[in-house]
Amino acid sequence: MRFWARDAYRMIVVSGFIVAACSRDNRSVPASAKDSRVAPSPAVPAVLLVGTSLTAGYGLDPADAWSTRLQQKIASSGLPFHVVNAGVSGETSADVLHRIDWLLSQGTPAVIVVETGANDALRGQPLDAVRANVDAILARLDTLRPRPVIVVAGMEALPNLGREYGDSFRRIFPAAAREHHAHYLPFLLAGVAGVDSLNQADGIHPNSAGSRRVADNVWRMLHPVLDSLEREAHARL
Repeated sequence: MRFWARDAYRMIVVSGFIVAACSRDNRSVPASAKDSRVAPSPAVPAVLLVGTSLTAGYGLDPADAWSTRLQQKIASSGLPFHVVNAGVSGETSADVLHRIDWLLSQGTPAVIVVETGANDALRGQPLDAVRANVDAILARLDTLRPRPVIVVAGMEALPNLGREYGDSFRRIFPAAAREHHAHYLPFLLAGVAGVDSLNQADGIHPNSAGSRRVADNVWRMLHPVLDSLEREAHARL
């Protein structure tokens, strides 16, 4: 499914509104995103979620955000990892690059999930700039020691920007993941984008049911990663 393709006209109309709304309204950003000093104990490995309003849980009760559901899945599996939601509404890839050092100053997580680009696409940012920002973000993460597991979430552009822009934008994320030896999640909103019943009235942000589906998407990739990290930790004991 291409990004929001089933409802392209409505999405084009509201996209400008959403950019403004996401930039102004952080009501639904969990406390850990507003203040990353709210961090897990050093004894508990962290899964850091760096992202936009899609990660922050825009328009949702924090209990319904996919980050919260992910934490519940981790706990149910008996794995000792703590999710830190550092999603910020309205954030572009350039914004992530500007704050990544501050985020990392709070401690080195075991896993970092990078979800960026949605706001770049909504604003029609130049592809070379987006590509350079994503590369620079991952290059910075590559310098961490011990190096965390890095997951890059794929993103799609709105169809009004044209097929050439959309195809080139889509290729940025798997290419960056390959270049930096990161895991690649093909599309964060797979099975959610374009489905009215799984989205809020704006047609962009997942509702509670959609958030549950997003958590499933992330968990399918992350579960074996966390299992492997836990086995490695036990082997070192």
